[in-house]
Amino acid sequence: MPDFLLEIGLEEVPARMIAAAQAELLKRIIALLARERLLLGSFDPVDDAKSFSTPRRLAVYIKNVEPTQAPLMVETLGPSTKVAYRDGQPSPAAIAFAKKMGVDVASLRQVMTAKGEYLQAISFTEARTASEVIAAELPKEISAIYWAKSMYWRPGKPERFVRPVLWLACLLGDEIVPLTFAGKTAGRATYGHRVLSTGDPFEIISPQSYLAQLEGEYVLADVELRRQKIRKALDHATRAIPNARWREDHALVDAVTHLTEWPDVLLGNFEPAYLELPEEVLVTVMRDHQKYFAVEDAVVRRHPDPDSERSEEEGEGPPHFSLLPHFLTVTNIALDEINTPIIKQGNERVLRARFNDARFFWEFDQRTPLAARVKLLENVTFQKDLGSYAQKSERVLKICRTLAGLAEARGLTVNHNALIDAARLAKTDLTTELVKEFTELQGIIGGLYCKAEADQNPRLAADKGRVEITWQAIYDQYLPASASDAIPRSAEGCILGLADRIDTIANMFALGMEPTGSKDPFALRRAANAIVKILAESTLPLKLSDVLSAAAPSPEVSAKLQAFFAERIGSYLREARNQAYDVVKTVTATGADDLHKSVALAEALTEVHDSQDFLDVCDAYKRMKNILLQAISAGDFPGSAAVHGGTGEPVEVALGRAAEEVGRLSKNLVTKDEYVAAFRAIARLKPQVDDYFDQVLVNDPNPTVRHTRLLLLSAIVGDIRSIADLSEIVIAG
Repeated sequence: MPDFLLEIGLEEVPARMIAAAQAELLKRIIALLARERLLLGSFDPVDDAKSFSTPRRLAVYIKNVEPTQAPLMVETLGPSTKVAYRDGQPSPAAIAFAKKMGVDVASLRQVMTAKGEYLQAISFTEARTASEVIAAELPKEISAIYWAKSMYWRPGKPERFVRPVLWLACLLGDEIVPLTFAGKTAGRATYGHRVLSTGDPFEIISPQSYLAQLEGEYVLADVELRRQKIRKALDHATRAIPNARWREDHALVDAVTHLTEWPDVLLGNFEPAYLELPEEVLVTVMRDHQKYFAVEDAVVRRHPDPDSERSEEEGEGPPHFSLLPHFLTVTNIALDEINTPIIKQGNERVLRARFNDARFFWEFDQRTPLAARVKLLENVTFQKDLGSYAQKSERVLKICRTLAGLAEARGLTVNHNALIDAARLAKTDLTTELVKEFTELQGIIGGLYCKAEADQNPRLAADKGRVEITWQAIYDQYLPASASDAIPRSAEGCILGLADRIDTIANMFALGMEPTGSKDPFALRRAANAIVKILAESTLPLKLSDVLSAAAPSPEVSAKLQAFFAERIGSYLREARNQAYDVVKTVTATGADDLHKSVALAEALTEVHDSQDFLDVCDAYKRMKNILLQAISAGDFPGSAAVHGGTGEPVEVALGRAAEEVGRLSKNLVTKDEYVAAFRAIARLKPQVDDYFDQVLVNDPNPTVRHTRLLLLSAIVGDIRSIADLSEIVIAG
């Protein structure tokens, strides 16, 4: 059976978009071939399907595609037999049905359905060749690929894609599949490296030879091989410097992998004097603006205790690796003795200019203290309907005070002066030249300027604790920016981060600008994810409702925010905490207002999830809950005036006593945050519950007995639900 290959040749695609499109194209092609019955039953999507990409191409390779569709049997119901036959002879209805289906009346079958006996026709779809199917259907899949931004490039033509399509290659075995997309008809020609190859097209011999032929033209199309080559080249280049290593940066490795077709690595240098600038500035310039890797001292050093005589190497604190005056750049051409000096000199010159700009801005900005920049925020617009950053800062300050008051009332010590300073100064670095030039540094630069001012001002330096909390809170205000980031290091920083984000989210919702579908132009989902992570992982004694009520302008907005955050909490528990779907549903069913409790509940449920006694009690809980819901729906649930006194049945008495004891014990354990023990205590109800349902009819004909039993079940369900709604737990079978 033939192998399949598709290659889409493009103008350079932005690196950040390639990986997702590569994965989606592979997924779509596999789904298409499976849907059209062109894949073997033994097809393995891991071993039998591969995708490749470079900045100029997306490609998919599938092994062993069926050359022709397998015939598909179609069973179609027609009229009922009562209508289809009269006096044992086919009626006009039966004849018309057979004609419509293209079969003889005599071949119609009689089958029994839930509605009675009907005629059935058996037919087979027309089998098409794989080439016909792919040519007809694949262009639809290509055009459906999602791109964050796409473009038109042919006047009056409907196709829209990330970049203009320059060529198509599509092979099924040795044969060309004549699919057409974006005005291009597929052939077997492709192109090598833009600089290193001849520039002329060459023909792909077969799908199996694709990678080797491209490699012969200086294109390494396998993304993983390209990534490995880059990492090895980074290691090799760094060995030229004793006791050095390149700073690990997975995101940057991915970026340069998708920026190159034939990567190589060059080591460059810069003047040591630039190391006087903050490390954050230097790394941002190298990483975000030039795609350079920083080089650092491989010797483990620790920040020394200023009151100790210990050396830097012996100091306390986390390990720190100092930057060295070198950088690594990944090129898209092979380096040799001729081009290496030229490329190195050019990169060093560009970096030197960028560092000079950064140094000038660093020194120039500090002529104006941050406190003097607060007034300047009135001229910086936050959002046209929400005013300036000065107004936002006032709102954030108010929320900070509210949250800090709640936290202190619950036993947490908060440095109010430091928090107020941080809230007022948090956005002032938006007025600095350094942040205008390097926007990635907002927040970080504000923290560094705040620290530098304190170091130069003896009066500020005297209150070391307050200053330390203030500059760190400003520095950390945008943490966490992703799921892998740490939360702010202080309680004040966490409160500032919560206040800043909830102000944005609540006011955007009030303006009707909440996220819809895949559109989230203000990154509100990311902001909400950060709020959830801070509440779950910090020591703040705050609940989600505390944060929402501090900012929500109306009950209607608050209700929308509750639903919005419920999704974010579920996402956090699934993705950050690796909790199963049913565990997450169980935890969030009762609101998940206390994130600390929600995480502990989820972890406890996961620990007891495989206990058969616990699963049996979950099953019984569902049964009890359903009985109660049916009674309520039928208007047969006893009123609040009814009292459960028991019917005297031994099994009912045993269950009542056991439930009362377990309820008291489990609630006591929950107050001590011993959730695993609480769930295990609940599981101890299994014998009494089993006996009860085996021997007792809850819906007794006698209404007094029935209501008494419903009240017992209601009390048990209420006690358990106060901890978690176990009806969401999935039970096998």
